[in-house]
Amino acid sequence: MLSLKEKDRPIVRKLLCAGCCVRCVLRFCCVGTSSAYRRSYQDLHKELLAFISEENSPQSHDASGVLQDFCDPGFAEQVSDAVKKQQYEFDSLVLTVSLPAQLSVREHSCWLHVKKEVREKSMCLGKDDVIQVKDAFKWAVQGKIGQELGAAVVANSPCEVSISFIHPETEEDCHFLAHTCPDCFKPTKNKASVFTRMAVVKALEKISEEKFSRHYPCPPKKANTRCTALDTTCLHTSVFIAGRYNKFSRELPQTPWVIDGERRMDGSVEELIAAPLLSSFRADGFNFSSSGREDVDVRTLGNGRPFAVELLNPHRAKFNRAEIKQLQETINQSSDKIRVRDLQIVTRDATSRMKEGEEEKTKTYSALIWTQKAIESPDLEFLANIKDLRIAQKTPLRVLHRRPLAVRQRLVHSMTTIYLDKHHFTLKLCTQAGTYIKEFVHGDFGRTKPNLCDLMKTDADILELDVE
Repeated sequence: MLSLKEKDRPIVRKLLCAGCCVRCVLRFCCVGTSSAYRRSYQDLHKELLAFISEENSPQSHDASGVLQDFCDPGFAEQVSDAVKKQQYEFDSLVLTVSLPAQLSVREHSCWLHVKKEVREKSMCLGKDDVIQVKDAFKWAVQGKIGQELGAAVVANSPCEVSISFIHPETEEDCHFLAHTCPDCFKPTKNKASVFTRMAVVKALEKISEEKFSRHYPCPPKKANTRCTALDTTCLHTSVFIAGRYNKFSRELPQTPWVIDGERRMDGSVEELIAAPLLSSFRADGFNFSSSGREDVDVRTLGNGRPFAVELLNPHRAKFNRAEIKQLQETINQSSDKIRVRDLQIVTRDATSRMKEGEEEKTKTYSALIWTQKAIESPDLEFLANIKDLRIAQKTPLRVLHRRPLAVRQRLVHSMTTIYLDKHHFTLKLCTQAGTYIKEFVHGDFGRTKPNLCDLMKTDADILELDVE
């Protein structure tokens, strides 16, 4: 039985006579029981007629609901089949519905029509009390869709199934609002039409009842066609994978190396890591980020550099620990140029923390140094006594095309050396993250001050560099 009260009787009669569909009648009677909307159209129609003590109501049989046909099980099957074809794996979903903006105008017209009846009987019906069209429609169909897909339909889920409708016949119903409330309709870059739902709702809140009634009939004219359902779309929220990588090659960039639109060098760290992830998660794309970056000719050793991969719209999102471990092995077996460790699924917040305090971190390096002047082992000993050397680094010439011109203050915390021969030694450095090591060594034409050349009073250059 429907939870209708005596005060609802004139509303039911008025709306049925106006050609309203039965579920919209329930909405205007503020019936908030979701199970009521899942009942068949015939059952609801029969009970409403019994409620107003009429065996037959010719007008209501020809109701003008533009969505009522989509509440049938056949449409739920159609939506479910469309979702199944996209081959997502999920155990819950959230259903979103996009309705034509002009339905808000028709609803406002019905509300004014009912409001007049209510007012005459000294009752009150606020517009906010009326059940939203979207809610009523979801209550009618989401249970059937969930049943077809074997998934729970919930308020929050990483998987979203979207249903959109258009109704060309009534498309111009809201155009009069652009003349009566022009300030509500502003052209935007991303919208094909100014008549968005938000703009229409804003205009309806602003327009007076008298002015609305002059431009639009109350109740609205009966529609001759139903809505048209557009393609059902699915979208899964991003999944984030994090870990650490080592790079063993001096001929591998971190990201694809493109100069003047031309690809230089085959492969990159991000591509070697992302390819197996994209395949396993069946994602549409990815975004790669890391805690700093190394030059193409620099190896990354030690514990490795932290990285994160955002997988866009993954069709599979759940992996157990054993599967993630196997995925890590797949990445490591794909190339001897890199190795990944600590691979795991993380939250979006965890990836943002990777970037926090990036310049406060400390990094250690090992560099092979050449000096123009012949040196002996004692010539290097003074470097070990230098602690927390503050240097000023103007943006290096080699990165000036992609970094803003600035002077950055950095700290070289400590240095140790291993003498090799008269013109070569190994320099071990512990520095503040973000320090340009190559430029600290050769000076970058005086753009880094002080530099190793200044300290040793000889020209010097860096032959090899490792992040340790």
